[in-house]
Amino acid sequence: MKAITSYLIATYIIVLSICNVGVASAQQSTKKKTTTAQKAKLKKSQRGALIGVGAGAVIGGIIGKNNKNTAIGAIIGATVGGAAGAIIGNHMDKQAEKLSKDLGNTARVERVGEGVKLTFDNALLFDFGSSQLRSQTQESLRNMAQTLKTDGKTNLLVEGHTDSVGSTEFNRALSEKRARAVSDFLISEGVPASRFKLVGQGESAPIASNSTDTGRQQNRRVEMALYASEEMKKAAQNGAISLK
Repeated sequence: MKAITSYLIATYIIVLSICNVGVASAQQSTKKKTTTAQKAKLKKSQRGALIGVGAGAVIGGIIGKNNKNTAIGAIIGATVGGAAGAIIGNHMDKQAEKLSKDLGNTARVERVGEGVKLTFDNALLFDFGSSQLRSQTQESLRNMAQTLKTDGKTNLLVEGHTDSVGSTEFNRALSEKRARAVSDFLISEGVPASRFKLVGQGESAPIASNSTDTGRQQNRRVEMALYASEEMKKAAQNGAISLK
């Protein structure tokens, strides 16, 4: 199953690479008509711009189901492609820049397809075995909430992860509590609850070996996916929002 999932992820990345080549060729052919400023707006937003509608959703759904990596699955599953995908991607470029400033060293911010993935080290958010947010990181989350409130057309998936120490049941419950603690804090700062989906992955989706302290620390994390809502997709497809 892992081999299939890796193949799908690799396929998706290859498709994005092909899209980048296609976009580059298109830009070259219209070089005389395109200004430097307009080119700059394309940036990473062109990734996935030529993907057929629905292709990303199929790949994302399979990846999310088989790999239990629902953060990436949610982002890829929300892919619309085409011109609308380029518009959404451009918007996500700007959001990623803002979130990077908001969160500083609290989280790793990555642009993925037509969305943004954030990874929080649990050691920065919680004390060991606890689901209560540490006061030291609340300011970063408060800044993040301010950015999210200005971006009402995106949805958020929050998922908690643990290492393999302890029972499966305990770890799943703890991971869900931690995901809820992050989302509840953002909601308390004014981000609508309707935009959130929560998942407690427990120990089921490690990103490193649980046989070492370093690996276990990497596995103890909270991941978030920021992706386009149906409202945003329709607005991009109908031309209600643009690359400007």
